[in-house]
Amino acid sequence: MPLDTPTVLSIQSHVVHGYVGNKSATFPLQVLGFEVDSINTVQFSTHTGYKHIKGNILKNDELEELVEGLLINEVDYYTHFLTGYSRSPDSLKQIAGIITKLKQKNPNLIYVCDPVMGDNGKMYVPEDILPVYRDVVVPLADILTPNQFEAELITGVKVKNLDDALKVIDLLHQKGVNTVVLSSTDLGNDTSMIGIASTKDTCYKIEIPKVDATFTGTGDLFAALFLAWSHKTKNNVKETLEKTIATLQSIVQNTYDKARAIHPTGKIPPALIELRLVQNKNSIENPTVNINAVEIKRN
Repeated sequence: MPLDTPTVLSIQSHVVHGYVGNKSATFPLQVLGFEVDSINTVQFSTHTGYKHIKGNILKNDELEELVEGLLINEVDYYTHFLTGYSRSPDSLKQIAGIITKLKQKNPNLIYVCDPVMGDNGKMYVPEDILPVYRDVVVPLADILTPNQFEAELITGVKVKNLDDALKVIDLLHQKGVNTVVLSSTDLGNDTSMIGIASTKDTCYKIEIPKVDATFTGTGDLFAALFLAWSHKTKNNVKETLEKTIATLQSIVQNTYDKARAIHPTGKIPPALIELRLVQNKNSIENPTVNINAVEIKRN
């Protein structure tokens, strides 16, 4: 039965300490008024940027059992479905099956897919995940939030300029995706990156100031925020992009400033650069938009 509160099923990684995957997505979504049910594809002590990684991986039959429990208890009506890191082609195929089941219960379900595969020219998942994303999962997505490298992998097109980016976006639309968001591209300059959000009718770009540090969990946070603001703005892609970036930049800058106060020079250790989500609750609820998105006129 329809719900009076938007409800998300989020299938992503989980860490005990820090903020990536479901830990990065759940709190912001809850703060913005969403119920969140989460399934953790892995449970690690920390993210993989730390020296020592301990934890365990959810087996495919365990994922199937958890979803079956939701179905037989009739608590499987969701308004949104969110996926991030998936460790294998088989687990990704399972996710495609879950989408189909959930859409039987709610045909209006919105699927937000963050096709986590890599960044900066390097894949950090098995290569045989790519064809499953490209051919099976992406066509099921309503909103897709790849970074530039992931969009290049899915389409086979290198992005060297804005025209290339628009070509990649159009190819993703042709796969059936309503809203395509390149969460970050290298099309900016020394001080900023460019984010691009497109529907089949409109397209906007926004400058994203660079911060001199490597953060983990920002892509997971981006996808969750974009999901939330798409719903809250009734799919106003300009406002959604602006509020998502405003929130993200506020959290990233505050995290960086606090870390630099403790570690003034050199590379910041991962424990100091964990996203400060709780401390920035107000920025999540009421982001201050200082950077406006600019419409891109398509030919």
